[in-house]
Amino acid sequence: MSECILTLPQLKQMVKNPYIDHWHAALAQLLPDYGINTPLRVAHFIAQCAHESGNFVFIKENLNYRAASLQKTFARYFPTAELAAEYANKPERIANRVYANRMGNGDESSGDGYRYCGRGLIQLTGKDNYTFFAGSLEISTEEASEYLHTFEGAAQSACWYWEQNNLNRFADANDVRGLTRAINGGYIGLEDRIKHTEHALHVLGA
Repeated sequence: MSECILTLPQLKQMVKNPYIDHWHAALAQLLPDYGINTPLRVAHFIAQCAHESGNFVFIKENLNYRAASLQKTFARYFPTAELAAEYANKPERIANRVYANRMGNGDESSGDGYRYCGRGLIQLTGKDNYTFFAGSLEISTEEASEYLHTFEGAAQSACWYWEQNNLNRFADANDVRGLTRAINGGYIGLEDRIKHTEHALHVLGA
């Protein structure tokens, strides 16, 4: 497999973002360190990140749901219209309920749900993931949370997640569906992910 060093002009073609110079500076340094180093791997990584973050714009999970959307998206946690209305448009309360007692988080009152909500280009979620990511960098979980708000942190968390879940195996097989399922748990946004991937493959000549 030929090695791929992502250039700024290539990234500009793949991702439309006003801070693309900053993103490139971070990615050019990080991608080789995590083995994302062939045209196929880079193309799939950038494509999935572009979809997950809305072209590298949204690096923190948007949990500002209306009542109807809460019942549709999180029916398990909001089984009644009355309960959904109580939590509607209150992101912190929504996160604390939806993410309580899982992924290493405490109960709803602990505040862990919002404290460890999705951050980064591939949204890192849950206290366990934050703790493992922090451990890989030898920093505290609190420091990791702050780091995820930076260009480097948002990019590195995605690289770390990619490596931890061995996602290169899907990229090497050019398997967008398998990659999407591994990241999303299903196939939400598959059409857009395919579109991003095809464009990235074209730009990189993969």
